Amino acid sequence: MSRIGKLPIQIPAGVEVKVSDKGLVSVKGKKGALSEQIVDSAIKVNIEGSELTVTRETDQKRHRALHGLYRALIFNMVKGVSEGFTYTMEVHGVGYRVSNRGQILDLQIGYSHPILFMLPDEVKVETKSEKGMQPTIYISCHDKQLIGQVAAKIRSFKKPEPYKGKGIRFEGEEIRRKAGKTAGKK
Repeated sequence: MSRIGKLPIQIPAGVEVKVSDKGLVSVKGKKGALSEQIVDSAIKVNIEGSELTVTRETDQKRHRALHGLYRALIFNMVKGVSEGFTYTMEVHGVGYRVSNRGQILDLQIGYSHPILFMLPDEVKVETKSEKGMQPTIYISCHDKQLIGQVAAKIRSFKKPEPYKGKGIRFEGEEIRRKAGKTAGKK
């Protein structure tokens, strides 16, 4: 058995999970609603009380892989609608600024023009700029796939570079720094 796939998922209070006979798993909670279509009919989802389990019919390599995958996707849906997911991103660089107007993120990160990025309605954004501190972007959402995609897109506007460390990075992310040209001279 898959070590991830065989773990049961605890359904917290206030979260409603429905499984249709066609393999559609719908999860609804206080933060929102999500659904996932289980494509392979060999993967079954069972709900017993406040516990959800994912099982597979055969031991084929493909079914073993899908077993863990669907269990992880359903777990992330349950966690997302009950608690939600948040990312904190820091902007490092002299003169770099961030602000937001509603769902539009305004990034001034060393280019000749500001970058305006329109966020999806499901993603909530907040920016913070304090004197002496790096500008910070807080994004939150109930959908882990969507928030990860948005965070990766924001980071791609100015990836951290290894010489001065300038760019957009996740909070706590370590950047491998390189020595400049003068380090090799004697």
